[in-house]
Amino acid sequence: MSEKRKVAIFDVDGTIFRSSLLIQVVDRLIEKKAFPPSTKRVYEREYERWLNREGDYEEYIGAVVEAFVGHLKGVHYSELADAAEEVVEEQWKRVYRYTRDLIKDLKKRGYFLLAVSHSPKTVLDKFCPRLGFNKTYGMIYEIGPQECFTGNVTEEHLILNKSAIVRRAVEKENLTLQHSIGVGDTESDIPFLEMVAKPICFNPNAKLYRYAKRLDWNVVVERKDVIYQL
Repeated sequence: MSEKRKVAIFDVDGTIFRSSLLIQVVDRLIEKKAFPPSTKRVYEREYERWLNREGDYEEYIGAVVEAFVGHLKGVHYSELADAAEEVVEEQWKRVYRYTRDLIKDLKKRGYFLLAVSHSPKTVLDKFCPRLGFNKTYGMIYEIGPQECFTGNVTEEHLILNKSAIVRRAVEKENLTLQHSIGVGDTESDIPFLEMVAKPICFNPNAKLYRYAKRLDWNVVVERKDVIYQL
């Protein structure tokens, strides 16, 4: 059997990409009239509350997910794929310096780069390879007759369980968690951060920050052109 490779596991949105791939794709689908303009009503209140620092970002992104899933049924796969291609082509360099440089360094050191995200796999598969990732896991939406989405999620229970995804990848790709590294930004990343040898909480939200401080995990914050180790 070949020697097991060390693995580095990254969340994507807010950890590598300086926004949310899902948000950008939803906006593009509205622009392209694949989604109706009324789609924004589903999340505009949470967006305003977040902008005014009165609401939680997780509430905002949750509302965007609701809008996406609620309007996806009947949309042809090519419309999502085209929107994803356009977004990635325009924005794939809009990443954080810290994680961009860490990815490059780990790639040179022979790490297997694994992306684990709740964004649609359709857009992740266009974004992550440009940064050198070996494998990407994301939300897969069921396609029915005429290549149109049914509105259902394929294996949702598995995709939402990031620790299960990591265990599957480790087994399938002949990886080892010894000397492994994990990078995430919210409490949804805790399950895989607990599995790795070196967890890094990058620009963490309050829930992840408190958890990280209790366990003495590395906390890194990038603000403008300064990177802070907390």
